[in-house]
Amino acid sequence: DPGADASLCGMAATGASGTNAVRYGTMRPNVLNLRVVLPDGRLLHTAGPGRQPRKRAAGYDLTSLFVGSEGTLGFLTQATLRLHPLPEATAVTVASFPSVGAAVACTVHVLQAAVPVARIGECPQPEVGLAVQVPVVELNSASSHPEFLDDVMADACGRFSGMGLPAAATLLLELHGSQCSLAEQKQQMEEIVQQNGGSGLAWAEGLEEREQLWSMRHNAWYAALALRPGCQVRHKDGDDGSSAHGAVSATALPSLAQGYSTDVCVPISRLPDVVVETKQDLQASCLTGPMVGHVGDGNFHCILVFNSQDPEEAQRVHAFSQRLGRRALAAGGTCTGEHGVGLGKRALLQEELGQEGLDTLRSIKAALDPHNLMNPGKVL
Repeated sequence: DPGADASLCGMAATGASGTNAVRYGTMRPNVLNLRVVLPDGRLLHTAGPGRQPRKRAAGYDLTSLFVGSEGTLGFLTQATLRLHPLPEATAVTVASFPSVGAAVACTVHVLQAAVPVARIGECPQPEVGLAVQVPVVELNSASSHPEFLDDVMADACGRFSGMGLPAAATLLLELHGSQCSLAEQKQQMEEIVQQNGGSGLAWAEGLEEREQLWSMRHNAWYAALALRPGCQVRHKDGDDGSSAHGAVSATALPSLAQGYSTDVCVPISRLPDVVVETKQDLQASCLTGPMVGHVGDGNFHCILVFNSQDPEEAQRVHAFSQRLGRRALAAGGTCTGEHGVGLGKRALLQEELGQEGLDTLRSIKAALDPHNLMNPGKVL
């Protein structure tokens, strides 16, 4: 489920993922081999030249070392990827819930009920996604994929796309499987949604209907930017965004307002509490930050839209993002589920790994890049 400008090696370098990750995995388990140009110019094939075994236990896992290295260890120039078959049948629906907690609790119950999940999650910004994968599924089983939007995000997406979603916490649910298994999984999903106070299920199985729903979700970044006065949103076809077609091709050109996306990931058992606490923190901080998430694997984002020329508001955004990162760490999670550390989360990385872990990363960096040529200052 790629972002618009995603590349295969770019997604491998950042350890990217997206809406399908809960069922099909992130980039890491889907990369079988990488061709890397090392800082001294040598060419490395991380699993050996031309090799693509489904599993291996030969030496250190060099492929995993470079996946998520964020350009600090070498240039990734070629990726060998795992492929998966397309499902026989697919169905999508939207369910509304009385609260953020109820929507996230529904996701937890879906996983506890062992519903094979394809997507459970979010409306992310355009630059991240598990783009290169063909969905993986056993044709005799079904899989679901819930994408979470809080009430603010659901209202913004509904208005931006012209679909008129209710302003309520929302899950986008997708099922994959055979025709027979799909019917059984629909019934099971409907029961779990109703048990958690959800409503409004109407299944879309046609390609056009499904694409319309996911187009709304893919434009969540632009819908969030449109919440803030001073953030201009223009469309390639020249309209004002009032039509669904205009929303699909939207590009955002913020003026004073800009967006910043957080990216924490926590254990599923802690997800409802962390999401509710984060929602309360957003409101107490007086920030515009609609929440979206691949909640099936515990990953969610707050898209913080703020005035970049207002130092006080920018400081509130920074303080909130630091509190959120530490809240995730306290819950046994990570400060970044898919976006990476970059420059902004280096302090949180040390808190997450501890000094011994950070020293080990620095030793690896020094061994491969002793002159600190590759993305100096990033991650470490």
